[in-house]
Amino acid sequence: MSQTAESQSLSADIKIVARSDNDIAGAARALETGELVAFPTETVYGLGANALDSAAVAAVFAAKRRPRFNPLIVHVADLETARNYAQIGLVAQRLAEAFWPGPLSMVLPRRDDCRLSPLVTAGLETVALRSPAHPIAQRLLRRTGLPIAAPSANRSGKISPTRAEDVRAELGDLPAAILDGGPCEIGLESTVVRVADGEVEMLRFGAVTREDIEAALGRPVKVPWGQTSDAPVSPGQLSSHYAPEAKVRLNVSAPAEGEALLAFGPDVPTFEGPVVNLSESGDLKEAAANFFAALRTLDQSGATTIAAMPIPNQGLGEAINDRLARAAAERPNA
Repeated sequence: MSQTAESQSLSADIKIVARSDNDIAGAARALETGELVAFPTETVYGLGANALDSAAVAAVFAAKRRPRFNPLIVHVADLETARNYAQIGLVAQRLAEAFWPGPLSMVLPRRDDCRLSPLVTAGLETVALRSPAHPIAQRLLRRTGLPIAAPSANRSGKISPTRAEDVRAELGDLPAAILDGGPCEIGLESTVVRVADGEVEMLRFGAVTREDIEAALGRPVKVPWGQTSDAPVSPGQLSSHYAPEAKVRLNVSAPAEGEALLAFGPDVPTFEGPVVNLSESGDLKEAAANFFAALRTLDQSGATTIAAMPIPNQGLGEAINDRLARAAAERPNA
């Protein structure tokens, strides 16, 4: 559906707004008329569009400057809604019952009669689905009754937003509405798994850890270490992603003059430059929640390089290290 005079007037009326019933209703009308709405989830803020409307989905790719071959995650209210778009086998149902609503996305075979825009799936025979836990996201999904395609609300490859102000700084007036739910509780994007033929494969580390998934299933899952792809089957697989303007240097014990320090834990080296500690106590959950905001703060310090201290590679540390490695990767236009 193309934009109408009514939808254009909504753009003028709705910017960063709170979370009243009127705000949710206005944002729902914007989605229904083909506009984009930024909204909070427990992971990061998403840039949402009606996933049934190809023109609206195309607007997401344009706003983010995102390559069309990179598929989108579609947000749904619950497992029963997900069944309208994907084939939900016993393993996928078990994972949904364990982790939905919550920060787990599943890449599943599309139904033959799936009505989602083909742009959402990047022409693949699979679709990525998630039921978010954030109450504002749930209210928006239930108010519209629509599946909402919603990647992170930032330019493609850049730092993900964890506050409404981050969305405005990154995207300006492109969304018709920015629903403000405060800082995101988790602060890292959802875990993504592919479920096919009863097997589960980790595609992106996130807040639901590999150990969580293995405990729910009672067996190991496949982990393709170091996986990157120029033809991704899920978001977060491009080699360069989550990147600040500054370069990122990993596993640093002694930052150099002129760098900014992304610290972790109580034992921080003496340093005169900009420092943000993800967690002074060494708590990985706290570190994850602070990660993107810390990157953004250090990127705005004027330093040309961000030196990152080592992060333990277990539990949520796997997700943080995945984001750091992609932030440090060679940039496509470098």
